[in-house]
Amino acid sequence: MAGRFLLRTTLQLARNNVVARSLPRTMTTLKGIPTDEEQATGLERRALQALKKGKDPWSILKPKEYAGTKEDPHIVPGISDKRLVGCLCEEDNTAIVWFWLHEGKPQRCPECGSHYQFVRHELPH
Repeated sequence: MAGRFLLRTTLQLARNNVVARSLPRTMTTLKGIPTDEEQATGLERRALQALKKGKDPWSILKPKEYAGTKEDPHIVPGISDKRLVGCLCEEDNTAIVWFWLHEGKPQRCPECGSHYQFVRHELPH
């Protein structure tokens, strides 16, 4: 029954010169593959625009290397007046030394003596 209906419908379409065909979709109609910046929306778009201007709003990029001395301390960004910091005093050490870092002058790690400085960082949104 369904086969007869399908055959009858295709014969009627052929008689009326109506042929159902799909339209070809090529990349030439879309003008190429869109870039990440063209198709990004929301927070991702804001982050890409900020990175284009040279800002790093969500700390996406690798942090700058510091010597850890009193003159060139490790910079630690934060949004309050203090932050908990973990220091791996030696490269192959498995224990992390945790201490509170307060806003103001640089502070030393109690174990290895490396200097850290808290810097207030505003949220990008």
